[in-house]
Amino acid sequence: MMLWLQLVILLACIFIGARLGGLGLGVMGGVGLAIFVFIFGLQPTSAPIDVMLMILAVITAAGTLQAAGGMEYLVYLAEKALRKNPKYITYVAPMVTYLFTFCAGTGHVAYSVLPVIAEVSREAGIRPERPMSIAVIASQQAITASPISAATVALLALLADFNITLTDILIICIPSTFIACMIGAFIASKTGKELSDDPEYLKRLEAGLAPIKKEKKAFVADKSSKLSVALFLLAAVLVVFFGSFENLRPAWEIEGELERMGMPATIEIIMLTAAALMIIFCKVNVEKIVSGSVFKAGAAAVVAIFGIAWMGDTFFSGNSEMITGSISDLVTSVPWLFAVALFILSILLYSQAATVRTLMPLGITLGINPALLIAMFPAVNGYFFIPNYPTVVAAINFDRTGTTRIGKYILNHSFMIPGLVSTIGAVTIGILLSSILL
Repeated sequence: MMLWLQLVILLACIFIGARLGGLGLGVMGGVGLAIFVFIFGLQPTSAPIDVMLMILAVITAAGTLQAAGGMEYLVYLAEKALRKNPKYITYVAPMVTYLFTFCAGTGHVAYSVLPVIAEVSREAGIRPERPMSIAVIASQQAITASPISAATVALLALLADFNITLTDILIICIPSTFIACMIGAFIASKTGKELSDDPEYLKRLEAGLAPIKKEKKAFVADKSSKLSVALFLLAAVLVVFFGSFENLRPAWEIEGELERMGMPATIEIIMLTAAALMIIFCKVNVEKIVSGSVFKAGAAAVVAIFGIAWMGDTFFSGNSEMITGSISDLVTSVPWLFAVALFILSILLYSQAATVRTLMPLGITLGINPALLIAMFPAVNGYFFIPNYPTVVAAINFDRTGTTRIGKYILNHSFMIPGLVSTIGAVTIGILLSSILL
């Protein structure tokens, strides 16, 4: 009874925090932690300091990139690619948003390219719902393939004791998520009527609500924006490099044993250095960094992980024997059930990183093979399920033809089928790859 009561409190805090949004998720985690510690007498675990510091270092670099004009330069390059291949936009659009997220480590960079996707697809006579829906999904899936995303560094930190390297995660998650997104793009390309036959679009045309193309000022990339992109990408490459080749990281002899610098410290040093170089050589206003959308979103994620992950760790640690004894055999024999649990929790948390830090420790406790945990990693991309996540809402609003929409029954929205196909596909492909490569 005590276990179930604590579980109800855990879920209630997650639900209320998700409804509050932003920092609310983190502070409600603090409320749940207080109840567990002071009322139920659970011993608090250590706060996820390494994960929080890694995320903070990465978003500092990404925020500096945005302030230096690097994000705008990347959008300019993306627009050129989209306009060059308008007929294939349902496939090119998710490639662009996938690459953006992969390089930046956050799906929020998709905001800037969504209006371009909507405009180019409409001009080409292609139903905007098709590229818009899968582009949003691809921007989420790429988070679990990005070497510098908060979710990936969180998973890497958790699996470090199993001799799992960054390369092990990437060789599974990059191909599995990318291929799954392309399968999702194929499914999306068959969605709905053609734009010229869509009743909602025809209705808007008749009412004079059709979008009008506006002339906009051409973007001219300066040296600072180009240099900031080069420095940021170099930092990302170095993270992958040092994560792949452990022997290249500094080592010290401690109590007669050689200990190498861990990846958390490596990521933090590289990203903070990259941010400093961008500030110095690109002459970035530091006030502009902290006021940017990338830094704000990342800072909110840090607080969310601080509260929710700490609460989850404490709950699972305090009840580990009972949980392990009850469901260990079931989850070990049917591992995809754990993937379902990851998917459901991500719907509630709206954060891949928070989901990883909250539930992955349970998977480790249950003795699930680390290779399978990596394969199931993309299951944390479930927050498209309820259509109220910012990128989902933004895509609906940017599509002025009305084809990208929430259905009559809420869950029958434009992102559901591409999202489910991509997530199930990524996990399935990941399981196959893990059995071969790890």
